[in-house]
Amino acid sequence: MSTDAVFDFIETESQQQEFQSCIEELKGQRGAQMPALQEAQRIYGYLPIEIMKRLSKELELPLEELYSTATFYAQFTFVPKGEYTISVCMGTACYVKGAGDILDSFTTELKINSGETTVDRKFTLESCRCIGACGLAPVLTVNEEVYGRLSKKKADKVLVTYLNKK
Repeated sequence: MSTDAVFDFIETESQQQEFQSCIEELKGQRGAQMPALQEAQRIYGYLPIEIMKRLSKELELPLEELYSTATFYAQFTFVPKGEYTISVCMGTACYVKGAGDILDSFTTELKINSGETTVDRKFTLESCRCIGACGLAPVLTVNEEVYGRLSKKKADKVLVTYLNKK
């Protein structure tokens, strides 16, 4: 069901200025790689190849080294996130109480797999290990909003709420 969506890189003037300012501050500094990647992701929401190449050139670091660092740490992503990031907890308590069915339902409805973003960039679907709300199992989050004690039907209603938001 993978969409293999390709996202065009879009950069606003304010993003470009903020990023360039960040690079100027970090140029020539030892250990600039990690803060540069973190700032790039904060500014753009992900690490597009265009930005990785710019960082490589400006910081005089091999692209492979930047990529190696970015793939090592789970905080970095190369895919833009949607307006709404839905994370379904797949920890033991949630899974036993039906989180797998909820994730499957969302996968079908959104036509994306876990770890992907819809082509319109409205939704990113993720699964996570445990969010520490086992007493509310099964649980999902939409951005920072927590929804617990879900059934498949209740979870579908949560999704519909966000599908209908403009």
